[in-house]
Amino acid sequence: MASRPSESAARLARIWVVGCGQMAGALVARWQANGLAKKSLLAIDPAPRALPEGVALVPTLADAAARLPEPTLLVLGVKPQNIAEVGRAFAALGPAGGRPLLLSMLAGVRVQTLASLFHELPVARIMPNLPARVGAGVTALYAPALAPSDRAAIDWLLAAAGETVTLEEEGRFDAVTALSGSGPAFLYRFIEALAGAGEAAGLDSDLAQTLARRTIEGAAALLAASADTPAELRQKVTSPHGTTEAGLDVLDGDGALSALMRATVRAAAERARALAAAAETDVAEARSARDVVRA
Repeated sequence: MASRPSESAARLARIWVVGCGQMAGALVARWQANGLAKKSLLAIDPAPRALPEGVALVPTLADAAARLPEPTLLVLGVKPQNIAEVGRAFAALGPAGGRPLLLSMLAGVRVQTLASLFHELPVARIMPNLPARVGAGVTALYAPALAPSDRAAIDWLLAAAGETVTLEEEGRFDAVTALSGSGPAFLYRFIEALAGAGEAAGLDSDLAQTLARRTIEGAAALLAASADTPAELRQKVTSPHGTTEAGLDVLDGDGALSALMRATVRAAAERARALAAAAETDVAEARSARDVVRA
């Protein structure tokens, strides 16, 4: 359990998590494991999918504002296409919404877009990944111009999830989302395919699954413990003219594996950019509608 820095205590007093899917649920669980009191957390979601036990739940922001003091930190875990709706709901709270620090894990949605929708709240943007559930994640952080106390609060939250890398350029976020955010799913799919190949080679399903899973787990553990690069470790496994080389000749033939991974990551990054464009359009429309009402 890690003690919270005193300068961040105020921001961590009342955390509202808007949208509690797999990733948000994993982070909330880690924050609890790291010592954050359950009374400091509120999930806001009409149909949560991964809410840890004991966390208070309400369906909407309006319900939260009607029952509880204003938040000190607002975590956005909704789908990017729903951000304009959440922004309108927050604006409708008026003073009851307060001036929380905004922490967004939305793919594609830019800091400036969020700030304009949420009345220029201080904003930090993160892209965690699912291994955060066991404290082994890697989270990219873009947090320009935050007060030291706000940054201390975010650093404490992210340390519970694993390693943090800080981005100096927000433009890298789409590639980060594609690589580390989506990467675990790509790896899990590879393990599925590896086990399936074992079955095709004559193994029963259970044995193929066990071998594929343990092979990946062991290889990852060795990589984490070794000073060698992945390329150097690969070379240590590959004897000249041996079985591994024969398999790698198929994977690497005509650059097939590299081309496949480039296309895979590029597709995910392009989707992040498309989500950003759609969110910015929705936000612009929401701002226009708000201006019409004010006029």
